[in-house]
Parts: sequence; C-alpha cells; structure tokens
Amino acid sequence: MYYHFMNHEGTLNMKSIIPAAGLGTRFLPATKCSPKELLPVLDKPVIQYVVEEALEPEGVDAVVIVNSHEKPQIESYFAEDKAFEDMLRSRGKGALADAVHEAGALPVSFVYQDDPKGLGHAVYCAKDEMDGDPFFVLLGDYFVPDRQMCVNMQKVSREHNGASVIAVAPVPADQVNRYGIIAGECVGSLDGAATADEEEGAVWKVTGMVEKPSVEEAPSHLFIVGRYLLSPRIMDLLATQGKGAGGEIQLTDAMLRLLDEEEMYALVVDPDQGCDTGTPAAWAATNARMALADPAQRAAFIEALGKDVKLG
Repeated sequence: MYYHFMNHEGTLNMKSIIPAAGLGTRFLPATKCSPKELLPVLDKPVIQYVVEEALEPEGVDAVVIVNSHEKPQIESYFAEDKAFEDMLRSRGKGALADAVHEAGALPVSFVYQDDPKGLGHAVYCAKDEMDGDPFFVLLGDYFVPDRQMCVNMQKVSREHNGASVIAVAPVPADQVNRYGIIAGECVGSLDGAATADEEEGAVWKVTGMVEKPSVEEAPSHLFIVGRYLLSPRIMDLLATQGKGAGGEIQLTDAMLRLLDEEEMYALVVDPDQGCDTGTPAAWAATNARMALADPAQRAAFIEALGKDVKLG
C-alpha cells in the first residue's frame, strides 16, 4: 500500500514520536528526582539531541514526547523562559541565553502514558497527534550526532512507495539471542552501490521478526536499533494489539501484523553511528566520545582526565 508524505496543500507533513515515560531505574538513585532524559551529554540533555535528530528529515515539523505526569521537569526544560534568558543577557551571557532560547523554541508537544504498558502502548498514546500521516519513532536513550539515520530511512521509504522502514544493525552471531532479529532478504542499497547483505547501506525487504532466537534459528544477524518510520496503519493495529512479552503491548507484535498487509523495509546502519545512553556506563562513554569529537572540548577533557589515563 502506498502512503505519500504530502498533505492536501501539497506540502510535507510529518511528526516524530519520542517515548519518554519510563522510570529510568538503571540510573537510580540519580533519576529519583531528575528524569534520565535530562541527563546531560556535555552541555545538552540527551532528549534534546533526540528531538533535534527527530526534526531533521524533510517535512517533520513537530515532535510529540510521550511523557509521564511524574516527570514535569521535561516539559519545563522545553518551555520558554524569557525571564531567565533576560537575566543571562543582563549578565553578558548572550550565547548561553541563545542556547536556552533555542531549547524552548523547539516544536515539542506532550501526551501522557502514566501507566507503562510497553512501547506499543506508548506509541499509541500519540495517535491523535499524528493526523493519519506516516511518522517516525525514536527511542530516547540513543541519538545520532549527524542526524542522518532517519533522513536515510525516509529516502528508502520514498524509493519503495512510502513503505515503513526500520533501522537495523549487525550483531555477532553469538549475541543474536539477546535481540529481536529480522527475517528477509537484501534487495539493494541506499546509494545503489554493491554492498554485502549485512553491511552499512544495505536495504532489506522484511518478511518477519524473531525475538531472541538461538544462533541456529536466527534468520539474519540484524537487530532493530530504535529508529522506525511507520505507516499510519500501525496505529489501527495497536488499538487492538494484545499483550505480548512481559505482559506489555509490544510495537514489534503490531509490526508483524502490519507485514500481513503492507511491505516493510530495513536499512542497515553502523551501530557506532549513534550514541547509546541507556546505562550509566554507556552514558559515561558517550560523554567521553562526544568530548573527544568536539574541538572546543577535546583538549580540556583530556587535561581533566589526568596524566594517568591513557587514550587508545
């Protein structure tokens, strides 16, 4: 089935969903009072990186964050605070005031998932905001600094009649039993160049998904990395989706039902293209990686590490 990206006025019209209602238990006690989404990576919270990435594809003009009423701090962060900006400017801190203003001006709105029932339920909570259009879903504990992953997924979708597209990445064979693995076949590549089936840029037609298969049963070595471009039909399926693994409404289960009706494709990405912040160790490593990649931060970061720390 073909889904276009234009509204009735002939302009692009899409939104992105970021689920952010989780408790962040891996970061307790730090997240007792401060949501994990607001943990900083250098000078910005994780969720701002994800919002900026979510707005990068052509036609995406708004982001819907699925929040919990227990986490009002996220909404406060994205709210305009002219008094604070004026105070900063009065003290000669114009650049900082501009950064605060930029966060408050991002086109972000909120819906609520106060009873966590799984990723599928979180996505469904934003149904009324999607206006029956295709939409992106970006998981909030992973961001892509160059913001191109969703852009490339949109390109693949357009080349396949507006089909749903997921981002996948290779995992070693002995680790497939830790992930949801796709089934299907390689049908081309992002740029048209020859590429191995599971190398970056390969495009697969998805025929199924297997949750945590054994090495012998795994149909591929490709797992979903937390970026989805989905047709609006998925919302109809989520409305009737029963509980799955963990007693929760799983997005993957609805996507399997979608495969019975529509084509779906997967774009193979380099897992190192993104930054993981889902665990304390990964979050710390992401801060280090970003500091080393930032010319304004690198020298000071290395100096702060001290002489006893050796960089590879």
